[in-house]
Amino acid sequence: MTTQAQLHQWHELAQQLRVDSIRATTAADSGHPTSSMSAADLMAVLLSKYFRCDFSNPHSPNNDHFILSKGHASPLLYSMFKAVGVVSDEELLSLRKFGSRMQGHPVPILPWVDVATGSLGQGLPMGVGVALAGKYLDKLPYGIWVLLGDSETAEGSVWEAFEHASHYNLNNLTAIIDVNRLGQRGQTQLGWNTQAYAARARSFGWHAIEIDGHNLTQIDQAYGEATTIDDRPTVIVARTEKGKGVASLEDIGGWHGKALKPDQAQEAIAELGGERHITIQVQKPEGQDQPAVTGSFAQSLQLPIYQEGESIATRKVYGEALKALGAARPDIVVLDGEVSNSTYAVDFAEAYPERYFEMFIAEQQMVAAAVGLQVRQYKPFASSFAAFLSRAYDFVRMAAISRANIKLVGSHAGVSIGEDGPSQMALEDLASLRAVWSSTVLYPCDGNQTAKLVSEMVDCDGIVYMRTTRMKTPVIYGADEQFPIGGSKVVRSSDRDQMTVIGAGVTLHEALKAYDRLKSEGITVRVIDTYSVKPIDVQTLHQAAHDTDGKFIVVEDHWSEGGLGAAVLDAFTGNDTVPTYNGPALRLVKLAVLDMPGSGEPEELLHAAKIDADAIVEAVISLIRQPIGAAA
Repeated sequence: MTTQAQLHQWHELAQQLRVDSIRATTAADSGHPTSSMSAADLMAVLLSKYFRCDFSNPHSPNNDHFILSKGHASPLLYSMFKAVGVVSDEELLSLRKFGSRMQGHPVPILPWVDVATGSLGQGLPMGVGVALAGKYLDKLPYGIWVLLGDSETAEGSVWEAFEHASHYNLNNLTAIIDVNRLGQRGQTQLGWNTQAYAARARSFGWHAIEIDGHNLTQIDQAYGEATTIDDRPTVIVARTEKGKGVASLEDIGGWHGKALKPDQAQEAIAELGGERHITIQVQKPEGQDQPAVTGSFAQSLQLPIYQEGESIATRKVYGEALKALGAARPDIVVLDGEVSNSTYAVDFAEAYPERYFEMFIAEQQMVAAAVGLQVRQYKPFASSFAAFLSRAYDFVRMAAISRANIKLVGSHAGVSIGEDGPSQMALEDLASLRAVWSSTVLYPCDGNQTAKLVSEMVDCDGIVYMRTTRMKTPVIYGADEQFPIGGSKVVRSSDRDQMTVIGAGVTLHEALKAYDRLKSEGITVRVIDTYSVKPIDVQTLHQAAHDTDGKFIVVEDHWSEGGLGAAVLDAFTGNDTVPTYNGPALRLVKLAVLDMPGSGEPEELLHAAKIDADAIVEAVISLIRQPIGAAA
């Protein structure tokens, strides 16, 4: 039974959240006060009664998790942090200032923020990942609360989250939709039709509750009901008004993303009852349990070993190496987009089903779930065809902003996949993943190298991407070889090398074929395996340029833009992270895919794209004959 004293306390806290959202955005002269004001009542009740968190120990495994999916309402979130005593009023008013933790949209530089939001439609999918960790891995009773805006429900990724949360019966997940009717440019798709939101959620198998989002008693009852649902996730569909509490702002269009001027803010704050500086005590989690450890992990790491000369597809090695890692590392979890029998993630799924999550054909949800899982310190590997990862590129970009540690593996890359044709051929992946902040991009060429690099990925921070291949390739490295990230291998060299040929993955083997043919004609070249595309081995490339008069041929199964050739060129630009190159002028030829491929045998497609041994031999001879100073 809600008491009058509680209602008064919640009302006062909600008004404070509104006032502080106005004060912060007015001080910044930018931001989203009205989007913050609509959800203030919802958040006041959540903080005061239902949210369980030890804010002094933000990484406690027993804490509830709150994700602000409508990240533009960050003034509301920061006002909540002030209300619980972890952010000062002075810091709150530094919103959007250079160097402030109070950024325009939340990022995890604040220890109470799990993930970066602001690209709409991502908070609930990431909440699914945290909820998967809580229910199936940690096996702890913490709750996950996600506040969504109504506009973002137009994103397909939101409904990917709805279907996956239902599939996995995530009763620890509660979504709150702030249905304030107004988007950035006018009315939202459904306006105040809360019945439609609820019906859609129910059709996905959720428990749905419709309420007046400003009626504190209804809010209290809805949260209480949500905590009793034990067989499915719950969504609270709350009808609200944008700018609630200030007559000149309530349900008025044209205010999205606009701060009040000082005189307007002063009047609005007075209408809301003036400034308050209430500090509330949020309830701490009742239990102090530790996460469950699933299965028995007595084994030391024993990676698979492949004999030199045998042929095996690197995608298959990925699966076998992942299975071996699963025996040694209880923190490894794996997700796949319904192609696990092609990526070979199925090997892990069969061995450790309790740590495998099928994401079906929903790549956005797959990457988002990986981000959510790493919030709880797991090491997620997410795999699909490399081409299909492009569907989730915004999630990868936002994962980097979240400082997330996730491992992505894309198989079936390049024209070498053969008959499936260009819809299945990732020819942009190296460029797109290289462009992600602080990412690591790996492209192994054989079995032993792949196994070692999968092992290296586990504890590598940031977004780590591995490109694997469909076709079998010969094993050229012994099992004792080491492949540190940021390194490379000089696989052929002499003191008479006339130029350097650089490859990775499939094209490394084509370079070796070309080497043998050129050697038989008395031409010696250096062959470098740049298995670490980012970071690339600058020192080895600089040395090769010195030794071979700056003559480079880079061959890649990728479009010419942004891939391996671009990575090699970047090694000679000289900047804060790349040593200055002082050597012969660089003359570099890029052999890459230039025309739209079709279907065919892998060898036919490599030849047609002019990235096979024939093309390398021709390019080497042409560059040798080219006069010094001629354009490459």
